[in-house]
Amino acid sequence: MSKTTALLTVKTVFHGVAFLSMVYVSIFGVSMLMGIKDDGKTPVILVDTKTYAVGFLTNWNLTFQTIFLGLSLVNDVLEWLDKQSSSLGTKIKYWRDVIFCGMVLPFTMFVSGMFWTVYAIDRELVFPKIYDSVVPWWFNHCVHTNIMVVLLVETLLQARRHPTNRRLEMILFWSVALSYAVVYYTIYFVTDRWLYQVFGVMNWWQVCLYQLFIWAITYVFYIIQFPINRLVHGAEPTIDNNEEKDPVDDKVHDNGRSLNPEENGKVAADGLPGDSWSLKFRSIKNNTENSRL
Repeated sequence: MSKTTALLTVKTVFHGVAFLSMVYVSIFGVSMLMGIKDDGKTPVILVDTKTYAVGFLTNWNLTFQTIFLGLSLVNDVLEWLDKQSSSLGTKIKYWRDVIFCGMVLPFTMFVSGMFWTVYAIDRELVFPKIYDSVVPWWFNHCVHTNIMVVLLVETLLQARRHPTNRRLEMILFWSVALSYAVVYYTIYFVTDRWLYQVFGVMNWWQVCLYQLFIWAITYVFYIIQFPINRLVHGAEPTIDNNEEKDPVDDKVHDNGRSLNPEENGKVAADGLPGDSWSLKFRSIKNNTENSRL
């Protein structure tokens, strides 16, 4: 088995297992939420979790990862079929990389990093103990820990030294960041309850500073992914050109025309171009004369 085939095999198995895991976790999560009954006996915080599930960034990020892994798996299948250079294959690879760089990596790092940091300080601010009666421990790790494993393995398997399309990635990144803020704060102003209690212990100027910090640190995560990837996979391969430089190259373009506009219009008495032509073909002329000796 060649190195390329072995790597493709690892990618396919990883993407397949990870994608199916994300799909299962998503289905289980929906089923878990549906099991929460608003019967007057269930704590309000659990009912809000079901009602406003769309307001949790964890769920948004799980969707991003599932889409990315699905595209990655399709791309792997196309590689096995040697169709990766087809029109469909090119588009899938393009959007796979754009979604990963602009959405998956920065928001996954924020969700996992911020969740476990706040959890270590006071879990009631981000994941109250009452959630344990509904949310299994393994599900919590699937949506807050395993998502980082996906980033780690993907970084090791796939070189992404530079943005695929920085402008599009920035559009996706800021669209998600701003849209989530609108959804999150709208829920607060409508219900007068924060989905994450860490906001509840702050006054408004602290909330504003914290929100700016969220945007800033997530943007930093986007920026640093590329130098980190270059550390893992090395610098971009370059073509080593050891050809001896022609001293005439400083004056002549590749098409044999002089850099001086006046010389470009210069014509010798015999009707041939001037110095630029003679310099370019002088070696040919010399070789011809020597061959006659």
